[in-house]
Amino acid sequence: MILSELLKICDEISPFETQERWDNGGLLVGDPKAQVGDIFLALEADQKVIKDLPNNATLIVHHPLIFSPLKALNFAEYPALLVRELIYKNINLIAMHTNFDKSHLNRYVAKDILGWREFESDDLVCYHQTQFDFEKIVDLVRKAFGAVKALTPPKKRESYRIALCCGSGGSMIGEIDCDVLIAGDLKYHDAIKAKTLGIGVIDAGHYETERFFGEVLAPLLQEKGINAIIAHSQNPFSDGTR
Repeated sequence: MILSELLKICDEISPFETQERWDNGGLLVGDPKAQVGDIFLALEADQKVIKDLPNNATLIVHHPLIFSPLKALNFAEYPALLVRELIYKNINLIAMHTNFDKSHLNRYVAKDILGWREFESDDLVCYHQTQFDFEKIVDLVRKAFGAVKALTPPKKRESYRIALCCGSGGSMIGEIDCDVLIAGDLKYHDAIKAKTLGIGVIDAGHYETERFFGEVLAPLLQEKGINAIIAHSQNPFSDGTR
């Protein structure tokens, strides 16, 4: 198989044309005419993942290594340092980001991780109605993702419309119809805005809500006759105990 054929299969699974305008999915490093070696899946192309990959491999990630146009390749800086390692090892790099959020990842997390039996999906967000109180919602999120980094309680209601946005979601506060938002990367002023609007926010972590990328994509590729190996990216944040 050549790389362009693999790209076509990725596009069939989750069309690149559906990604957000600011996104940069697709082929980031490699030659479309090159032969594809072993295929690996990871949340992102971090230093350890690249180091552990064999030469001539193809790596499919969720987070694009390159977002903005590169005006120079200073190999002492990020991301050029990692781009150099990919080129040196002849590793192809493909990213499936917001297109995959919309087609598969958010729905998987809603159904298989949070256990929502009924929910609606709209673009980058999944919605679920519940009569659980906020403390119960927080407890379920903590069990699903392993931790709750921060939270702001909502205005008390008899039932809550919960919104799930895997990865960063603070910009959606006040822009979407929900009583509680589960997301990652929530900031101080996001909490101020949410509290003012009476919206509850639960920061379940960026890495924690998206770390399922490989386990979601692997069986989809298998259905297309492609075997892929999951390479686990590391959470860049420490819990402060070491």
